[in-house]
Amino acid sequence: MALPVLLLLCTAPLVRGHGSGVVIDSCEDMELHHSGLSPQTAPSPFTVTTEQRRYGLGEDVIVELQGPASTPFTGFLLEARELGSKSPVGSFAIPEGAAQLLTCSQRANSAVSHTSGFNSSYVQVTWRSEPSRDIKAVHFCASFVQNSATFWINVTSPVLTFTNGRAARSAGALTTSTDNGSLQPGSLVKSAGPISSADCGVTKVCFSQPSNCDPAVSASCYFMSAKMLAGGEAVHFEMTGPYEGYIAFGFSDDQRMGNDDIYVCVMKSNGQVEVEHMYSTGRSKPQVLPLGNVYNITTSLQNSVISCVFTTTNTISIEGTSGFNQSYYLLFSYGPSNNGSIRIHMGTFTSNKRININNPLVVGKDDVPDIIKAHGSLMLIAWMTTGSLGMMVARYLKKMAKGKKMCDKDLWFMVHVGAMCLTVAATIIAFILVFVHSQDWSGGAHPVLGCLVLILSLIQPIGALLRCGPQHHLRYLFNWTHFLNAVVIKSIAVAAIFTGLDRIDSDDGWLLKVMGGFFAWEVLFIIILEVHDWVVKHRDDTADQMESALVKGDSCLIAVYLLGNLCFLVALLVGIGEK
Repeated sequence: MALPVLLLLCTAPLVRGHGSGVVIDSCEDMELHHSGLSPQTAPSPFTVTTEQRRYGLGEDVIVELQGPASTPFTGFLLEARELGSKSPVGSFAIPEGAAQLLTCSQRANSAVSHTSGFNSSYVQVTWRSEPSRDIKAVHFCASFVQNSATFWINVTSPVLTFTNGRAARSAGALTTSTDNGSLQPGSLVKSAGPISSADCGVTKVCFSQPSNCDPAVSASCYFMSAKMLAGGEAVHFEMTGPYEGYIAFGFSDDQRMGNDDIYVCVMKSNGQVEVEHMYSTGRSKPQVLPLGNVYNITTSLQNSVISCVFTTTNTISIEGTSGFNQSYYLLFSYGPSNNGSIRIHMGTFTSNKRININNPLVVGKDDVPDIIKAHGSLMLIAWMTTGSLGMMVARYLKKMAKGKKMCDKDLWFMVHVGAMCLTVAATIIAFILVFVHSQDWSGGAHPVLGCLVLILSLIQPIGALLRCGPQHHLRYLFNWTHFLNAVVIKSIAVAAIFTGLDRIDSDDGWLLKVMGGFFAWEVLFIIILEVHDWVVKHRDDTADQMESALVKGDSCLIAVYLLGNLCFLVALLVGIGEK
């Protein structure tokens, strides 16, 4: 039985001594000789594509080499090779324009290259397969020259497979599957079953959140997998997750955004889900690259879950490292899109170590950085302990320290001010820590809530310093404003803590459950204290008896509250520390 054939289209760089394009000495290894220079490792701006993905014996295939209009290439060499072999196959027709035929491996017309003075962003040539022979796997691979010092090698084309019939050339033959089963221009349709965690660690690398989740079972599972195909020159990728607008995975030399080779599964403005290839060079929005050698694309958006499956011979390429046999950190992100353009991500997770996609395994997520743990711990202490203590002292314990002074001020007032100053200081430090670490604005509600807490926390003491005297006729305005702002800050702070814990929580939600109990404990005691004070004030007691009852009752209740508060606080701090 004839084996599938993969076409390899390769171009060699234009250098001194090769300006004429007669680069026969590069036919076998496709390397740049006599230059002493190394090829670029960043993704190539130039691509190699064909009008079809299948071909028959003796059939013509149109091959296109192209790049951005603003970035022409000045040289190329084109061959067709069997996969795993350095011998060319097939032949090329006489090209039009500034291109010429070459004889490689004693095969006439088996390669195409530039001629003197070539400078273009587009070349089209025709390749013809062997009229009869045992067909083996081949693919297209290209090397482009931008100038005498800048060139790319091993830029591969989509796979062509052999068929006994004639391959369709129309754009309609290149399609992608959608929710309703219709076909859209874009890629070769390939029947694909549902994405699942089957064979993770056996034949493919898998990376997910929550850890070890199965997208075939859970709609809330963010998941990607990579499977190296036979021959080691192509990778089959899968990615899926809850739909917000897009999901994406990337390969990086570290665990932070920047210098990353990225694939994105995004809903475009035409209502279709598409795969995009991108490259990030810093903290700004990634640059969209030509899709390049990506084929067998299947996309879907069903039941609010977005999915993309595809195969590519594009080499993973980041600055300083390239190739499928290298080790990289895996990054996964998700977020909204606007008219088909991705927006800042709402969430990310990163592998805890470098991985090589040739070695199947289940990848673990990165531990939470210590600086993020410190940020969360400070905010937790500030707004669930010191802040709560300061508020309760001002609300319920004024009468306990009646007549007692510190620095010519009422004792309760100094305790209140001290507790709230610690709260504001901890908030400022936590805010600085997280921005020093992230150096950017992350998506979602958490950073917005955190900024609101900081701003309102700074307004509160400023307003207190500008307050009027206790006997002033407008004093009640300050009292109510100070009280309401404190309630708003507390509410937003609690919401910020919940959203922050959600980002680092384990699969079973233990931290969120403990935080829920922590918050319920505080609400319960506020209700008990309010009811206690109301009951005491409405009894037929003398003023002294009522004051004594309030002091004793509130003191005991707050002592019990603080004991429980510390238990919840310690549990959460330990939980955060173990992340």
